[in-house]
Amino acid sequence: MKKLGFGLMRLPLKNKEDLTDIDYAHLSEMVDRFLEGGFSYFDTAYPYHKGLSETAARKALVERHPRESFLLADKMPTFIVEKSDDYQRIFDEQLEKCGVEYFDYYLLHNLGVLTYENSLKNGGFEFIQKLKEEGRAKRIGFSFHDKAELLDEILTAHPCVEFVQLQINYVDWEDSVIQSRKCYETARKHGKEIIIMEPVKGGALANLPEDAENVLKEVNPNASPASWAMRYAESFEGVSVVLSGMTEMSQLEDNMKTSDSFRQLNADEMRAIEQAGEIIRATTAISCTACQYCVDDCPKNIPIPSYFGMFNQAKKYNNNLIQSIYYKNLAGAEGVGSASECIECGLCEDHCPQHLPIIEHLKELHKLFESVER
Repeated sequence: MKKLGFGLMRLPLKNKEDLTDIDYAHLSEMVDRFLEGGFSYFDTAYPYHKGLSETAARKALVERHPRESFLLADKMPTFIVEKSDDYQRIFDEQLEKCGVEYFDYYLLHNLGVLTYENSLKNGGFEFIQKLKEEGRAKRIGFSFHDKAELLDEILTAHPCVEFVQLQINYVDWEDSVIQSRKCYETARKHGKEIIIMEPVKGGALANLPEDAENVLKEVNPNASPASWAMRYAESFEGVSVVLSGMTEMSQLEDNMKTSDSFRQLNADEMRAIEQAGEIIRATTAISCTACQYCVDDCPKNIPIPSYFGMFNQAKKYNNNLIQSIYYKNLAGAEGVGSASECIECGLCEDHCPQHLPIIEHLKELHKLFESVER
């Protein structure tokens, strides 16, 4: 199996502001090209695209290609499970939405302190083991967003899992919250297959600060920023899949080219990528990957990732006025909540894989943009 995986979480849209307005024609072309290139791994999940990613997988992939021609991964949304009976109900719904009779890879989604506790209480690990025995899930594992110490505890207690999905990229490698290196080493210690998510950090490593991009261009002027990030992720031993959420055909082609012509980073390239990482960390105000988990249950419908993207642009390029215009235009749209409307319920922070202090960031953002004078 080729390592590049197609993450169905940042799909092409007709209306860029509406995650449900999926461009199925464009997506189908991308799926066809991906399979044509000899790649086969697709990853979806219950909450992606406001619940439509699994349906998109059925329409663009399952209904148009033989089942044996691709591998499909899906995830149990641990964060909405309230009782043990929920597992079977949700799983049956996922099978129907995807139009399949089994999943090649099936995960407990987004394990951390709270979701792990919930999975223990309601029998999550026993459920995925049952799926494995029944042939409804060919391989079982979980995605993880927490400290390496907890990962070690989970893998020690549940040797039945065959793989773990981790956030690994060159910016988060030594991050004290994400702990990419420590989590990777822990998974390797337990001999688990590793699937990498967020190798391009939600697209942030495809659009670099000029100083960081220049460092990489000095070493290889023809390589795209995204190709550096993908090569970095594919370089690790024990990694079977590197997922990328691709929105455009050009991104797909670039990633396929990188994977097909893969070569290990040499010493000069590693030094350049480490230097670029230092620059990026110094110029990124909020490390948001725009995964959208935070917006699903927001009672005020605040488009948090969009606002954080504006905040980062304002800080990076010192263009507060321009970004405040974008902010006020979006916040003024019907049904869209402004940053100041946050009621501090904390649901967004409970769902955030990056463990960001979202409430405090919204306060900073409101203060910055509301104080800007034209």
